[in-house]
Amino acid sequence: MGRFHYHADGTGHSHDDDDHDHDSAHEHDHRHEGGVGDHSGYTTGGLRVDVLEKILGENDHTAEANRSDFAEAHVHVVNMMSSPGAGKTTLLREVLLHIGATLRVGIVEGDVETSIDADRLAGLGAPVSLINTANGFGGECHLDATMVRSALPRLPLADLDLLIIENVGNLVCPAEFDVGEDARAMVFSITEGEEKPLKYPVMFRSADLVVVNKIDLLPHLDFDLAAFYSNLRDVNPHVRTIETSAKTGLGVDDVCNWLRALADHG
Repeated sequence: MGRFHYHADGTGHSHDDDDHDHDSAHEHDHRHEGGVGDHSGYTTGGLRVDVLEKILGENDHTAEANRSDFAEAHVHVVNMMSSPGAGKTTLLREVLLHIGATLRVGIVEGDVETSIDADRLAGLGAPVSLINTANGFGGECHLDATMVRSALPRLPLADLDLLIIENVGNLVCPAEFDVGEDARAMVFSITEGEEKPLKYPVMFRSADLVVVNKIDLLPHLDFDLAAFYSNLRDVNPHVRTIETSAKTGLGVDDVCNWLRALADHG
């Protein structure tokens, strides 16, 4: 079975298994098609890759069904991702307060357990559909297309301009699953460290927008903002960035404008 390999710089190539000699000098970072990564350390590596590719293939099929339903309803969709504690929900709350009635927004709220974040977003003019992955989805650390699809009947899609999917807080798995979105926004907190784009390149590389959050804390942290941007450009040279503080309101209007442009033009 042929494989497609991604290198660290995001480029890739394909070749047949019988052309792939791991004893040769042909060494590079393996990221198999679908983002399953290098599993050669397992004795069942090939089988694991086949299983994971099947899982991701099934997910992509459901994601296309989601995308078709979104298109039919004329609603545009953002997959919002971050690590736990990056301030994603607080920022989203400020966005809903700022955007008001100018945009009809719905929310899919993803968490492993509890309705804490969904409750924080309630009553702000946006219908919220909660997914707890512990309820029937194995407690997964991400949302996949099937989970998102299960949330859609609880939302008035035809009455929305924009659907924001707040993914489970995690810097790895959410980036690997297409859920039918039009764009991906990644919320990064400067408390996380400037090396994060290099340590978690799949997440940062997949983003259309990186929101650099909690920027008001910059004077109080040993954080090298220039080094962060350099690391980010190494993995995603052309990504849009917006600096924000949900506490002071800095940059919230810029995020709202980015969302409005997506809803207006797709």
